[in-house]
Amino acid sequence: MIAVWQRVSSASVEVEDKEIARIGAGALVLLGVETGDSDLDAAYMARKCLELRAFDDDQGRLNLSLLDTDGELLLVSQFTLCADCRKGRRPSFATAADPDTARRLYEEVAHRARTMGAKVQTGIFQAHMKIHLVNDGPVTLLIDSRKRSR
Repeated sequence: MIAVWQRVSSASVEVEDKEIARIGAGALVLLGVETGDSDLDAAYMARKCLELRAFDDDQGRLNLSLLDTDGELLLVSQFTLCADCRKGRRPSFATAADPDTARRLYEEVAHRARTMGAKVQTGIFQAHMKIHLVNDGPVTLLIDSRKRSR
């Protein structure tokens, strides 16, 4: 799984000109699911997204997690993160998981995050979405479950 994790002051998702999700301070996570990803990747991604120390402590250091700050999580599926842009001008999505697997694992990340105590909002899987966000910092991090410590 690949994620773009962004610290935000606020974020929201629109589908067909209707707001379907909104969070205050916390993190917006764009999540791509690749062929071969499993429940282990989902568990890793949920834990990492909630436990990254990417929020300021009293000294202004990145020392607090989303859970420490009681922040919210907006999780949005984005298969285009799986694109391979190395050859030609058209991205290849050959490594993206099939839709049924991707949906299940995306929902598993959201479920695990909720189980860990996070306030989670989600986009709509496979919908055309408009994402609105106010980056805070900005703090933007890339997470790849295949590059996790063993």
